[in-house]
Amino acid sequence: MSFNDLVVHFQGASGLPKMDVVGTADPYFVVKLDGKIQYISSVKENTLSPVWNEAWRIKNVPQGAVMAVDVMDKDSNSLTDGYIGQFSLEVSSGEKEVRIEDRALKRNRGTFCLKIDVVPSTDVQACDHSYQFDGPIRYSLHYSPTVGRLTRADSRLYATWKVYIKGIRLFFGDEVQPWNTNYSKARSIFQGPASLAVRSVIHTGHRMLYARSAANTFGVLEAPSDILHLLHGHAAPGTDSASERAPFVHRIKPALYTYVISVDDDSIRFSETGARFLVNMASKHALHSNCAQAVRYSGEFHPRPEGGWDKFSDDMRDEDVRWELVIDNKSGTYSPNKALLPKLKQLMEYNFPAFTVIALNYQDPELARSSEACLAYATSKRGVKPEDLVPYASPSEKETERWCPRRR
Repeated sequence: MSFNDLVVHFQGASGLPKMDVVGTADPYFVVKLDGKIQYISSVKENTLSPVWNEAWRIKNVPQGAVMAVDVMDKDSNSLTDGYIGQFSLEVSSGEKEVRIEDRALKRNRGTFCLKIDVVPSTDVQACDHSYQFDGPIRYSLHYSPTVGRLTRADSRLYATWKVYIKGIRLFFGDEVQPWNTNYSKARSIFQGPASLAVRSVIHTGHRMLYARSAANTFGVLEAPSDILHLLHGHAAPGTDSASERAPFVHRIKPALYTYVISVDDDSIRFSETGARFLVNMASKHALHSNCAQAVRYSGEFHPRPEGGWDKFSDDMRDEDVRWELVIDNKSGTYSPNKALLPKLKQLMEYNFPAFTVIALNYQDPELARSSEACLAYATSKRGVKPEDLVPYASPSEKETERWCPRRR
């Protein structure tokens, strides 16, 4: 079998049908390549002629691969989005103008323009690393629509990030971490007669938190330092300027994050561990994974200046410091294998070279020391409220989340 490396340039569409009663449409598209790997575009607001100019690089694609595209209309007032049309084509080099059709009646729903560059793969192990996402590293930042209406708290505590990272199959192969059958909260989600109702609540929460809309922030991490900007103290879009109320918007925030690396779309999804929506959630990691039966990896991470936050002062400029990313396997739901921590370190440094990555087992004393120093700096130097550092509930609502590792 022969393999190719692809660069797909998604240019735009025209002649889309009007989908909204007020306005036109808020189109985006979802691409699947042989059902093995997918791409989801940004949302373009109120247009029937969207221009995306987005690129997608995939290595080691078998000859004869087929690309299937669904063009959708984002509906912010519904849990499901509108369907505009679809098309499919066999991958080949060149400019393409493809007719978008209604799936059932084959009606014309507009024209989609793209360009595909195809070159033979040079990877001698292409068969073992097929359909390998190779960038660019895109991100989306999502804010709860209720922020500002229901609370005056930091909107980052209601935010989720999704970053599409490259090389997952290169480092992890086909290895996944299934849900932990020894963990009682995981069993309540994935096993037993009541699990369907629990999953339904988590699915709804995930759809709301990761909904793609024109109000999201979309971008590409082009320079190594761009990842540092995502972890700044800025809150919602439009709050980029430092003020008396938010003097640290351009500084890296001392905060802990809960993350999963998903199986289905090569993304790392995360939120601050103090996020309000994690209160009373059966599993923080199940919420981010959308109740996936397995993930690539999961745990928590935090940024720190070289050596730790206890060795840092705000008199030092962020750009004068070598930054480290401390990442672990602290996840009761999936109990990731600690033997894969070196692979996790390699994957993160491959994608985020601005960081020196320190991958630690959840039981490592250095992890506890570093996390405590991070939180202490947040409260003593940055004015963060203690209740904003961990999911907070009233004493009657609190449950102690016990760590129940899988035997390995």
